[in-house]
Amino acid sequence: MFKYTLDNKRYHTFNYFLRNKFNSKVFKIPLDAGASCPNKLSGGCIFCKDNSKANITDNTLDLENQYLSEVAILNKKWPGAKHIVYFQTGSNTSLDLNLLKKYCDNFLKYPEVVGISIATRPDCISDECYEYLKDLNIKTFLTVELGLQSSNNNTLNFINRGHDKDCFAKAVLKLHEYNIFVVAHIINGLPYETKEDMINTALFLNNLHVDAIKIHMLHVLKGTKLAQIYEKNKFSILTKEEYIDIVISQLEVLDPTIVIERITGDPIKEDLITPTWLEKKFVLLNDIDKEMVKKDTYQGKKITG
Repeated sequence: MFKYTLDNKRYHTFNYFLRNKFNSKVFKIPLDAGASCPNKLSGGCIFCKDNSKANITDNTLDLENQYLSEVAILNKKWPGAKHIVYFQTGSNTSLDLNLLKKYCDNFLKYPEVVGISIATRPDCISDECYEYLKDLNIKTFLTVELGLQSSNNNTLNFINRGHDKDCFAKAVLKLHEYNIFVVAHIINGLPYETKEDMINTALFLNNLHVDAIKIHMLHVLKGTKLAQIYEKNKFSILTKEEYIDIVISQLEVLDPTIVIERITGDPIKEDLITPTWLEKKFVLLNDIDKEMVKKDTYQGKKITG
């Protein structure tokens, strides 16, 4: 059985990592702090949907009540679980630094909060903010989530990402100087990318020694620039079988100590144009597991022999 799992997966599950680190069931509690995204000033990423619903119970509430309402739901099923507060929406290091400090410090008073996760972009962390993150990492388990999406600069330019892969690499190295846990986000199936491009993205992250990865499948949402492009020129969308093959190939070249926080995304059904097979998340997860068993493969197989 693969070492870094508690549920017969063949990749390093987030559940395994959290259980071993905190000796408890741990949940990430997603919050919306009202952070925007600096890249929107230049049009934003083509796949991004303004005001898209996220898995937040009620983002009209203030932050603390967002947290408390989510915890009330979780406690019904998992009383006594610990929590990681997840500033999910937007690029949170673009917030006024004093405001970000206030938000983070407020949650450190809760004994069940064992960590803070901050989602952002690699090009909007100031030197002053790096210093704050360094200090925050001493107080709690801090993770910083950085969107990369692809290591192909041509793709990054096409999707109007607003930074290149070197910018991402510099941010990872800077955060690692302070021993901060880094989660990288990538998207499979971006327009005109090949399987080789997607495997190269995994290799790029492996060589940077990121701590964790979230893998998403590109989905075309209503009201996005990507939807406009797709309607005019229906670029190829990965089939479920192609996605599974690519994900497994990526896992095979990743160090087994890298945590796989996500292996697919959760599109909002009413916003989704394609691919509709993403709506059946647990079918996809099970199919990935079955194919890995069938191939007798596992995370890191191609680098560990």
